[in-house]
Amino acid sequence: MKIKELFSPHDMTVGPPWQRLMEFSVPMLIGNLAQQLYNTADSIVVGHYVGDNALAAVGSAAPILNLLLALFVGISTGAGIVISQNFGAGDRKKLSESIGNCITLAAIASAVTTVIGVAVTTPLLRMLDTPSSIIDWSGSYLHIIFWGVAGCAFYNILSGILRGLGDSVSALAFLLLSTVLNIGLDVWFVAGFDMKVAGVALATVLAQGISAVMCLWKLLRMRDVFDLTFDSLRLRRDSAARIVRIGVPSGITQAILSVAMLVVQSLTNSMGETVIACNVIIMRVDGFAMMPNMSFGQAMSVYAGQNVGARKIDRVHEGLKQGAAIAVGCACAITFCLLLFGRYMFALFTDTQELIDLAMRMMQILAFGYIAIAVSQVLGGVMRGAGDTVTPMWISLFTTICLRVPLAYCLAWFTRCEAWPNGRPEALFFSLLIPWVLGAVISAVAYRRGGWRKALDQPL
Repeated sequence: MKIKELFSPHDMTVGPPWQRLMEFSVPMLIGNLAQQLYNTADSIVVGHYVGDNALAAVGSAAPILNLLLALFVGISTGAGIVISQNFGAGDRKKLSESIGNCITLAAIASAVTTVIGVAVTTPLLRMLDTPSSIIDWSGSYLHIIFWGVAGCAFYNILSGILRGLGDSVSALAFLLLSTVLNIGLDVWFVAGFDMKVAGVALATVLAQGISAVMCLWKLLRMRDVFDLTFDSLRLRRDSAARIVRIGVPSGITQAILSVAMLVVQSLTNSMGETVIACNVIIMRVDGFAMMPNMSFGQAMSVYAGQNVGARKIDRVHEGLKQGAAIAVGCACAITFCLLLFGRYMFALFTDTQELIDLAMRMMQILAFGYIAIAVSQVLGGVMRGAGDTVTPMWISLFTTICLRVPLAYCLAWFTRCEAWPNGRPEALFFSLLIPWVLGAVISAVAYRRGGWRKALDQPL
C-alpha cells in the first residue's frame, strides 16, 4: 500500500474482513494510546514534580470532566455511524450534509459545555466531599479545561468523521504530533514555570486545539470524497436529527455512567488521599489497557456501518467472528503484561512504595476483566454500526447503575474495619470486575437475539 493510500478513506465492504479491521484498528489503537497519554502525562508530571496530592487532584476532576463531555461523545458517535453508512452507500450529497452538520453541532456543543462547565465545577467538587487539601487544584484544572473545551470538542468530532470515512491514519498522525507537544508543554509549564496543576491543564487545551485544526485541514483537502461548503454547514432537520438520534444513546450512556462514577468517587474520597491517588494510577493504566478493546469496538462499528450501508449483512457476521478472535487474543496478552509488569508501570507515577503496592493489589483484581470487555466492545460495535445504539446503552446502564454502584457501597460496608472505617479499597475494584463479566454475557445474548437487525430497516 502506498503512503498516500494510508491517508485516504478506506472501503471496508471489500477484501478479507480481518485485514480491513487490522488496517483500520491498528492506527486507531496507536491514536487512542496517544490520546490516553494526554491525561497520563498530566498525572506523571504533577505526581513527580508537585506530589501525590496533586496527582489525586487531577484524578478527582476526571468524573466531572467526563460527565460534561458526554455531549461530544454523543455527537462523535452519531457522526461516525451516519458518515460510515453514507460513505458505504456511495451517497455524496448526504455525506456532505452530514459532515457539515457535524461541524456545526460541534461548535454548538462546545459553547454549551463551556458555559455549564465553568458554572458547576466548584459546586460539584464540594458536593463530592473532595478533600480540602486538593479541591482548589481540582477546580483550577477543570476551569482551564472548560474554557478551552472547543479544541477537545472539534478534535473528537472531526476525528470521528475521519474514522467514519475509513481514514484512521490521518487522525493518528495529527494526534501523535499534538501528544508530543502536550508532554513537552506539561514539563515546561510545571517544572519550568512552577504552574502546578494549572500548567498541565493549559498544556492539554493547547495541544488538543492544534490536533483539531489539523483534522479540519485534512477534511478540507478531501474534495474528491465530499463537498464542504457554507451551505453544507447549515443545520438540516433530517441530517442533524439522524446524527443526534443515533448519537444521543451514547451521550446519555456517557452522562449517566459519569454520574455513577461521581457517586463512586464520593465513596473513594471518603477513603482518603492515598486511595484517591491509587485510584488515579489504576485508572490511568486501565486507560491504556482498555485502548485495544475500544479500538476494536470502534473498528467494528465503522466496519459494520459501511457494510450495512452497502447491504452486505453476511459480511458483517463474518467480520464479527474474525474481529472477536483478534480482540480476545489481544486482551489475553494485555492481562498477562499487567500481572507481570504492573508494578513497574505504577512506579512511573509515584515513588511512594505503599501506593505502588496498593495499586498492584487492585490491578490483580481487575486484570482478567479486560477479556470480558473485549467481547462486549466487539459485539457492541456491531450493534452500534448497524444503527442500534440503544441496546448497548441499556446494557451499560444496567451493569453500571444497577450493579456497579450498589456493589461498591455494599462491599465497602461489609469490609469495614478499624484500618478501613469506610470500607476496604478492594470493594471499588471488585465492583468493576463483576459488571464487566456480566456485561459480556448480556451483550452476547443481545446480539444473538438480533434486535439490532431492526435498525437495518431505517433509511440511510
